Amino acid sequence: MFKTLRNDVDVVLDQDPAARNRLEVIINYSGVHAVWCHRLAHWLWNRKLYFIARFLSQVSRFFTGIEIHPGARIGQRLFIDHGMGVVIGETCEIGNNVTIFQGVTLGGTGKEKGKRHPTLEDNVLVATGAKVLGSMRIGKNSRIGAGSVVLKEVPPNSTVVGIPGRIVVQDGVKVQNDLDHINLPDPVSDKFRALEQELLRVKKEIKELKREQSQRS
Repeated sequence: MFKTLRNDVDVVLDQDPAARNRLEVIINYSGVHAVWCHRLAHWLWNRKLYFIARFLSQVSRFFTGIEIHPGARIGQRLFIDHGMGVVIGETCEIGNNVTIFQGVTLGGTGKEKGKRHPTLEDNVLVATGAKVLGSMRIGKNSRIGAGSVVLKEVPPNSTVVGIPGRIVVQDGVKVQNDLDHINLPDPVSDKFRALEQELLRVKKEIKELKREQSQRS
């Protein structure tokens, strides 16, 4: 237990350059508080003390702004950075060394029963405002870009961006900087740029045709 608690603090020191020492992390980091409260609530949930577990999770939500259902399973070294607005559903499974930023939702897509929330494997990063919805697996070392909406399975070592999420496969190459979630490829923007170039080409052709027509007349 103490090793787990220490890991929850150490991952903040490893990932957040603003964190200076363990005492500061223990006292001031709401992500750590939410994870610790969840570990206790999950322990109660597994012993069928459902009401107390849910009550504790709601108290944690009130103070931290992070909602983690006590039924969710969380691995070692989960880092929730600036966690306001994070929602983690009941049947979520989160592996080791996962990073989640503010405004992220790991939710379901309806009123289905059973496994209805996503599974995040080891070393996954979910950037600001991303939504991962439904019972699917996000493979190891994958990155979900800011504001993305993921509705389908993501293979390992992949980057997902856009609405709906589009996979940019890295062919097994891990993203170099785990926290550099703003410099991701954007296929939607690329498509708009291609359309803009095509529009300029058409305009140029029309202009040339008009010039030729005026010369003939």
